[in-house]
Amino acid sequence: MLKLAVAGATGRMGSRISTLARDIEEIQLSGALERKGHGDLGRDIGEMIGIGQTGVKITDDIKAIAGEIDVLIDFSSPSATIGNLKALSDKPIPVVIGTTGFSKDEVEYIGLYAQNTPCVFAPNMSVGVNLLLKVLEDIAKVTGDDYDVEIVEAHHRLKKDAPSGTAMKMAQVLAAALNRNLEEKAVYARQGIIGERTRDEIGIQTVRAGDIVGEHTVLFGGLGERIEITHKASSRDTFARGALKAALWVKKQTPGLYDMQDVLGLK
Repeated sequence: MLKLAVAGATGRMGSRISTLARDIEEIQLSGALERKGHGDLGRDIGEMIGIGQTGVKITDDIKAIAGEIDVLIDFSSPSATIGNLKALSDKPIPVVIGTTGFSKDEVEYIGLYAQNTPCVFAPNMSVGVNLLLKVLEDIAKVTGDDYDVEIVEAHHRLKKDAPSGTAMKMAQVLAAALNRNLEEKAVYARQGIIGERTRDEIGIQTVRAGDIVGEHTVLFGGLGERIEITHKASSRDTFARGALKAALWVKKQTPGLYDMQDVLGLK
């Protein structure tokens, strides 16, 4: 039985992970974390997310429950995630990180943490998106510089980071396949008299509206044709199930930094 804790437990993703964990015999929900000052601290996580009493109280102290859990799934915020990892640095436990919006230094710290314990770090945990990432690499290698590459992503109006972590992962995969430096070639907005599109730029455009769960389209535009590949998520449950799959998987691994491609056996 895997004893699981969820950080960001009452949030959009955390609540679905906590709810769906009940349906998996190998998992027992054993911890629920929220930020300091959160109004629900000390209350039963089940009552807060509508699944009835679980006996698991919401806490802001990962150290207080570290001895009772096997894996932490973290869908909180960059600062909260890093804070949890630092609190666990003396006795690290396996972690699945779905938080997005990290700085370069924060990403480096996650890598340091993973030197001592297995860690799955992925901006998107759906099976469909990770299959798409694999396909994008193959398409980019064939189309090469003869096709312009654009990414358009859309999410709900409450999402705080832009572009999405998934869009940036797609851009990284494409840049690597095309031998381009993403920091130099990414274009995030266009306005006014900008001149002709350069051949090697990678466009990444953002839409924020309503309650869109998540949509990503990659467009390869050639002369006389274009290829469009789109993934649309209609429910957060697809990401939650992926995170739970990753939690079961990561517990059995050796220390290191992994992603969902590893979890799904796509590498």
